[in-house]
Amino acid sequence: MSVTPRWSRKKSHFPLLAVLLLAFITCSILYNEFSIQQIHESPDHGSTPTTPQTSFTYVKPNLPNGASEVLDRFSSCNSTRNYSGKKIQLADPGTESGRRRSARQESCDVFSGKWVFDNQSYPLYKESDCPYMSDQLACHKHGRSDLQYQYWRWQPHNCNLKRWNVTEMWEKLRGKRLMFVGDSLNRGQWISMVCLLQSVIPADKKSMTPNAQLTIFRAEEYNATVEFLWAPLLVESNSDDPVNHRLSERIIRPDSVLKHSSQWEHADILIFNSYLWWRQGPVKLLWSSEENGNCEELDGLGAMELAMGAWADWVASKVIPQKKRVFFVTTSPTHFWSQEWEPGSEGNCYNQMRPITLEGYWGSGSDLPTMRMVDKVLSGLGSKVSVINITQLSEYRKDGHPSIYRKFWETLSPQQLANPASYSDCIHWCLPGVPDVWNELIFHFL
Repeated sequence: MSVTPRWSRKKSHFPLLAVLLLAFITCSILYNEFSIQQIHESPDHGSTPTTPQTSFTYVKPNLPNGASEVLDRFSSCNSTRNYSGKKIQLADPGTESGRRRSARQESCDVFSGKWVFDNQSYPLYKESDCPYMSDQLACHKHGRSDLQYQYWRWQPHNCNLKRWNVTEMWEKLRGKRLMFVGDSLNRGQWISMVCLLQSVIPADKKSMTPNAQLTIFRAEEYNATVEFLWAPLLVESNSDDPVNHRLSERIIRPDSVLKHSSQWEHADILIFNSYLWWRQGPVKLLWSSEENGNCEELDGLGAMELAMGAWADWVASKVIPQKKRVFFVTTSPTHFWSQEWEPGSEGNCYNQMRPITLEGYWGSGSDLPTMRMVDKVLSGLGSKVSVINITQLSEYRKDGHPSIYRKFWETLSPQQLANPASYSDCIHWCLPGVPDVWNELIFHFL
């Protein structure tokens, strides 16, 4: 499926107007294609004109004595009204923040390339050799017999990605805390990183804490940790329980990340993501100043913008790039509609065994308005944040999802079992697989 608009031209008696119209169409198409592949670089392209600032009430986020109660899965709204128009007051990142770090400052754009079959160098580890593998991602263990999804290497067009070196990565992490913060996709990337790293650490010199909101892998020899913090919406929410978070009503404090930042603020390297949880309908807003449980309701994109603003305020005011590295991982695409890459078909990622080869392919699982909003927020933070643009390279990998080859905790009905595509997981990623390349990109920029 293409996001480029379909245009039609009618015959005209005015040649000059026809030439001007053709020029406009050409520029528009080129602009849309550029937006898809380079959306992380230009902060304002395609954005909707905003209402003048005077119509908003601006809220200072992350106040130490903000809310009187912490949200949890038992929290609820006493009432709900329409969104009042409050906006997050963004902190000034300071003159030392400089330009944003991105691939364009390198000699080559490592995010633009193609997948190359390489069964000599990949996978970088074996699924069965990683004792910390998740049953949600262990596709071979759960019946996937074709292993080609493990053998693809990301090859940038005009250069080479730095080759993974586990010893060098541990030296970069010596004496440090590396923490992933986000949702289950970021947790998958964390598991990938642990599997990439753990093999060289003796069994009696490594440990993993039990699954909790903050889960920690520790390597004693390097005095280093690789951690995951469950914070799917970045700001405080009623979905912050890492296990019991499937709730009918999603409530956030749009102006505070303090509940989570108290756990991430001392990490040396931070890797954030947030996207999928904002795609599940309206969100309830419970501002820190509200003491009576009176919520507002806002669409997912608007609510995410508020949350990103509160997160950006923390980054702008707390991060010193020379002391702390912060990465933001862009949208991880889904593959729910095979008609987008194979017109006329009616499936999804189930039984897909090879990547998409059409360069620039873009499906409906990656929302451009959301990415533009995120890009605008990140652009305001300068060099305090490095962007890992996984979206386009992951768009090609319709073959990389677990589909039916994972553990499902809910009981599947006979109707579902008779139609595998109906319960296929086309969101997460098999390991070894695509998230390993995301971590190779982290290694490249460290």
